[in-house]
Amino acid sequence: MKNRLIIPTAEPFYFAGNKIGCVLVHGFTGSPKEMQGMGEFLSDSGLSVLGIRLAGHATSPQDLIRTRWTDWLASVEDGIYVLSNVCEKVFVIGLSLGGILTLISASRYPIQGAIAMSTPYGFEKEWRLKMAKPLSRFIPFIRKDQSEVDVNDQLDHVDYPQYPTRSLAEVYTATKFFQRTLKDIEIPVLIIHSKSDQTVPYRQSSVIVREITAADVQHITLEKSGHVVTEGPEKDIVYLEALKFIQSISKKIK
Repeated sequence: MKNRLIIPTAEPFYFAGNKIGCVLVHGFTGSPKEMQGMGEFLSDSGLSVLGIRLAGHATSPQDLIRTRWTDWLASVEDGIYVLSNVCEKVFVIGLSLGGILTLISASRYPIQGAIAMSTPYGFEKEWRLKMAKPLSRFIPFIRKDQSEVDVNDQLDHVDYPQYPTRSLAEVYTATKFFQRTLKDIEIPVLIIHSKSDQTVPYRQSSVIVREITAADVQHITLEKSGHVVTEGPEKDIVYLEALKFIQSISKKIK
Protein backbone atom coordinates (compact mmCIF):
# COMPACT_ATOMS: atom_id res chain seq x y z
CA MET A 1 0.00 0.00 0.00
CA LYS A 2 1.39 3.36 -1.03
CA ASN A 3 1.65 6.36 1.30
CA ARG A 4 0.99 4.37 4.47
CA LEU A 5 1.71 6.23 7.71
CA ILE A 6 2.25 3.37 10.15
CA ILE A 7 5.60 1.56 10.07
CA PRO A 8 5.14 -1.96 8.65
CA THR A 9 4.72 -4.64 11.38
CA ALA A 10 3.96 -1.91 13.94
CA GLU A 11 0.21 -1.81 13.37
CA PRO A 12 -2.34 -2.18 16.19
CA PHE A 13 -3.93 -5.62 16.44
CA TYR A 14 -7.09 -7.33 17.65
CA PHE A 15 -7.68 -10.99 18.43
CA ALA A 16 -11.29 -11.98 19.11
CA GLY A 17 -11.90 -14.30 22.03
CA ASN A 18 -14.14 -14.73 25.05
CA LYS A 19 -15.76 -12.12 27.31
CA ILE A 20 -12.51 -11.32 29.11
CA GLY A 21 -10.62 -8.58 27.29
CA CYS A 22 -7.07 -7.26 27.52
CA VAL A 23 -5.87 -3.85 26.32
CA LEU A 24 -2.12 -4.01 25.64
CA VAL A 25 -0.17 -0.74 25.85
CA HIS A 26 3.37 -0.37 24.48
CA GLY A 27 6.14 1.91 25.70
CA PHE A 28 7.53 5.34 24.85
CA THR A 29 8.74 5.61 21.21
CA GLY A 30 7.79 1.94 20.79
CA SER A 31 4.95 0.24 18.95
CA PRO A 32 2.28 -2.45 19.35
CA LYS A 33 4.79 -4.97 18.01
CA GLU A 34 6.54 -5.18 21.39
CA MET A 35 3.24 -6.46 22.83
CA GLN A 36 2.41 -8.80 19.92
CA GLY A 37 3.86 -11.98 21.41
CA MET A 38 2.05 -11.44 24.67
CA GLY A 39 -1.15 -10.72 22.78
CA GLU A 40 -0.88 -13.94 20.81
CA PHE A 41 -0.30 -15.95 23.99
CA LEU A 42 -3.33 -14.44 25.73
CA SER A 43 -5.41 -14.96 22.61
CA ASP A 44 -4.35 -18.61 22.40
CA SER A 45 -5.61 -18.90 25.99
CA GLY A 46 -9.04 -17.74 24.85
CA LEU A 47 -8.99 -14.07 25.80
CA SER A 48 -9.96 -11.13 23.61
CA VAL A 49 -6.93 -8.93 22.99
CA LEU A 50 -6.53 -5.40 21.64
CA GLY A 51 -3.02 -4.05 21.08
CA ILE A 52 -3.39 -0.29 20.76
CA ARG A 53 -1.07 2.25 19.14
CA LEU A 54 -0.43 5.30 21.29
CA ALA A 55 -0.96 8.62 19.53
CA GLY A 56 2.15 9.81 17.69
CA HIS A 57 3.85 6.42 17.78
CA ALA A 58 4.89 4.00 15.01
CA THR A 59 4.73 6.66 12.29
CA SER A 60 7.46 9.33 12.55
CA PRO A 61 9.14 11.16 15.45
CA GLN A 62 7.65 14.42 14.19
CA ASP A 63 4.18 13.03 14.90
CA LEU A 64 5.18 12.26 18.48
CA ILE A 65 6.34 15.83 19.05
CA ARG A 66 2.83 17.10 18.34
CA THR A 67 1.17 14.85 20.92
CA ARG A 68 0.73 15.38 24.65
CA TRP A 69 0.58 12.79 27.42
CA THR A 70 -3.19 13.19 27.63
CA ASP A 71 -3.37 12.08 23.98
CA TRP A 72 -1.57 8.88 24.97
CA LEU A 73 -3.98 8.34 27.84
CA ALA A 74 -6.91 8.95 25.49
CA SER A 75 -5.55 6.18 23.24
CA VAL A 76 -5.75 3.80 26.20
CA GLU A 77 -9.22 5.02 27.10
CA ASP A 78 -10.34 4.39 23.51
CA GLY A 79 -9.09 0.83 23.76
CA ILE A 80 -10.89 0.24 27.05
CA TYR A 81 -14.22 1.38 25.69
CA VAL A 82 -13.81 -0.49 22.40
CA LEU A 83 -13.23 -3.75 24.27
CA SER A 84 -16.03 -2.97 26.74
CA ASN A 85 -18.47 -3.29 23.83
CA VAL A 86 -17.62 -6.97 23.37
CA CYS A 87 -16.26 -8.01 26.78
CA GLU A 88 -17.71 -8.23 30.27
CA LYS A 89 -14.34 -7.81 32.02
CA VAL A 90 -11.46 -5.64 30.82
CA PHE A 91 -7.83 -5.66 31.97
CA VAL A 92 -5.13 -3.19 30.93
CA ILE A 93 -1.52 -4.36 30.51
CA GLY A 94 1.26 -1.85 29.90
CA LEU A 95 5.03 -1.74 29.43
CA SER A 96 7.19 1.16 30.72
CA LEU A 97 5.30 4.33 29.73
CA GLY A 98 2.46 1.93 28.98
CA GLY A 99 2.70 0.86 32.62
CA ILE A 100 2.33 4.46 33.77
CA LEU A 101 -0.74 4.89 31.56
CA THR A 102 -2.08 1.53 32.78
CA LEU A 103 -1.91 2.56 36.43
CA ILE A 104 -3.43 5.96 35.72
CA SER A 105 -6.24 4.09 33.96
CA ALA A 106 -6.62 1.84 37.00
CA SER A 107 -7.41 4.90 39.10
CA ARG A 108 -10.09 6.35 36.84
CA TYR A 109 -11.63 3.94 34.31
CA PRO A 110 -14.04 0.97 34.70
CA ILE A 111 -11.57 -1.91 34.41
CA GLN A 112 -11.19 -5.03 36.53
CA GLY A 113 -7.42 -5.28 36.87
CA ALA A 114 -4.11 -3.76 35.78
CA ILE A 115 -0.69 -5.20 34.94
CA ALA A 116 2.28 -2.80 34.84
CA MET A 117 5.66 -4.02 33.55
CA SER A 118 9.05 -2.25 33.78
CA THR A 119 7.25 0.85 35.00
CA PRO A 120 9.23 3.89 36.15
CA TYR A 121 8.16 5.69 39.31
CA GLY A 122 10.46 8.64 38.69
CA PHE A 123 13.75 9.64 37.12
CA GLU A 124 17.10 9.90 38.87
CA LYS A 125 18.21 12.88 36.75
CA GLU A 126 14.86 14.60 37.04
CA TRP A 127 16.32 18.09 36.61
CA ARG A 128 17.11 17.28 32.97
CA LEU A 129 13.50 16.37 32.26
CA LYS A 130 12.35 19.58 33.92
CA MET A 131 14.43 21.41 31.31
CA ALA A 132 13.22 19.31 28.37
CA LYS A 133 10.38 21.60 27.32
CA PRO A 134 12.42 24.84 26.90
CA LEU A 135 15.41 22.85 25.65
CA SER A 136 13.33 21.28 22.87
CA ARG A 137 13.32 24.61 21.00
CA PHE A 138 17.05 24.27 20.45
CA ILE A 139 17.62 20.50 20.65
CA PRO A 140 14.61 18.74 19.11
CA PHE A 141 15.96 15.19 19.45
CA ILE A 142 18.17 13.21 21.82
CA ARG A 143 19.82 10.07 20.50
CA LYS A 144 19.33 6.84 22.40
CA ASP A 145 22.27 5.07 24.03
CA GLN A 146 24.00 2.67 21.65
CA SER A 147 23.44 -0.18 24.10
CA GLU A 148 19.71 0.43 23.96
CA VAL A 149 19.76 0.51 20.16
CA ASP A 150 21.77 -2.73 20.04
CA VAL A 151 19.33 -4.55 22.33
CA ASN A 152 16.35 -3.39 20.31
CA ASP A 153 18.03 -4.57 17.11
CA GLN A 154 18.56 -7.99 18.67
CA LEU A 155 14.88 -8.15 19.58
CA ASP A 156 13.79 -7.03 16.09
CA HIS A 157 12.17 -4.15 17.92
CA VAL A 158 10.26 -1.39 16.09
CA ASP A 159 10.77 2.01 17.70
CA TYR A 160 12.03 5.50 16.97
CA PRO A 161 15.85 5.74 16.90
CA GLN A 162 15.82 8.93 18.98
CA TYR A 163 13.81 10.65 21.70
CA PRO A 164 11.92 13.83 20.77
CA THR A 165 12.95 16.25 23.52
CA ARG A 166 9.51 17.84 23.71
CA SER A 167 7.98 14.41 24.21
CA LEU A 168 10.34 13.67 27.09
CA ALA A 169 8.79 16.67 28.82
CA GLU A 170 5.40 15.01 28.40
CA VAL A 171 6.71 11.78 29.93
CA TYR A 172 7.88 13.79 32.93
CA THR A 173 4.46 15.45 33.30
CA ALA A 174 2.67 12.10 32.99
CA THR A 175 4.93 10.60 35.66
CA LYS A 176 4.18 13.35 38.17
CA PHE A 177 0.44 12.87 37.58
CA PHE A 178 0.82 9.11 37.88
CA GLN A 179 2.57 9.44 41.24
CA ARG A 180 -0.38 11.37 42.66
CA THR A 181 -2.98 8.84 41.48
CA LEU A 182 -1.43 5.63 42.84
CA LYS A 183 -3.22 6.10 46.17
CA ASP A 184 -6.57 6.16 44.31
CA ILE A 185 -6.22 2.68 42.77
CA GLU A 186 -8.73 0.23 44.25
CA ILE A 187 -8.62 -2.64 41.74
CA PRO A 188 -6.12 -5.57 41.76
CA VAL A 189 -2.69 -4.80 40.34
CA LEU A 190 0.20 -6.96 39.15
CA ILE A 191 3.66 -5.36 39.00
CA ILE A 192 6.37 -7.13 36.95
CA HIS A 193 9.97 -5.89 36.90
CA SER A 194 13.42 -7.31 36.26
CA LYS A 195 16.48 -6.84 38.43
CA SER A 196 18.49 -6.63 35.20
CA ASP A 197 16.51 -3.69 33.81
CA GLN A 198 19.12 -1.09 32.77
CA THR A 199 16.54 1.53 31.83
CA VAL A 200 14.34 1.63 34.94
CA PRO A 201 15.99 0.51 38.20
CA TYR A 202 14.27 -2.48 39.82
CA ARG A 203 13.90 -0.67 43.15
CA GLN A 204 11.33 1.66 41.59
CA SER A 205 8.86 -1.22 41.35
CA SER A 206 8.94 -1.54 45.14
CA VAL A 207 8.12 2.15 45.48
CA ILE A 208 5.08 1.70 43.24
CA VAL A 209 3.91 -1.30 45.27
CA ARG A 210 4.28 0.71 48.48
CA GLU A 211 2.36 3.69 47.11
CA ILE A 212 -0.68 1.61 46.05
CA THR A 213 -2.27 1.47 49.49
CA ALA A 214 -5.93 0.79 48.72
CA ALA A 215 -5.64 -2.25 46.45
CA ASP A 216 -4.40 -5.82 46.34
CA VAL A 217 -0.96 -5.75 44.71
CA GLN A 218 1.14 -8.66 43.49
CA HIS A 219 4.83 -8.19 42.68
CA ILE A 220 6.70 -10.52 40.30
CA THR A 221 10.49 -10.26 40.14
CA LEU A 222 12.47 -11.32 37.08
CA GLU A 223 16.22 -11.94 37.09
CA LYS A 224 17.54 -12.07 33.51
CA SER A 225 15.28 -9.81 31.44
CA GLY A 226 16.10 -6.32 30.28
CA HIS A 227 13.61 -3.47 30.05
CA VAL A 228 11.37 -4.92 27.34
CA VAL A 229 10.28 -7.96 29.35
CA THR A 230 7.67 -8.92 26.77
CA GLU A 231 10.46 -9.76 24.31
CA GLY A 232 13.19 -10.88 26.71
CA PRO A 233 14.51 -14.29 27.85
CA GLU A 234 11.82 -14.60 30.56
CA LYS A 235 8.89 -13.57 28.39
CA ASP A 236 7.19 -16.95 28.92
CA ILE A 237 7.15 -16.26 32.67
CA VAL A 238 5.70 -12.80 32.04
CA TYR A 239 2.96 -14.18 29.81
CA LEU A 240 2.03 -16.97 32.22
CA GLU A 241 1.98 -14.76 35.32
CA ALA A 242 -0.22 -12.24 33.50
CA LEU A 243 -2.63 -14.99 32.46
CA LYS A 244 -2.77 -16.43 35.99
CA PHE A 245 -3.51 -12.98 37.41
CA ILE A 246 -6.28 -12.32 34.89
CA GLN A 247 -7.90 -15.70 35.40
CA SER A 248 -7.73 -15.44 39.18
CA ILE A 249 -9.32 -11.99 39.29
CA SER A 250 -11.95 -12.92 36.71
CA LYS A 251 -13.08 -15.90 38.80
CA LYS A 252 -13.65 -13.63 41.79
CA ILE A 253 -15.82 -11.20 39.80
CA LYS A 254 -19.35 -12.33 39.03
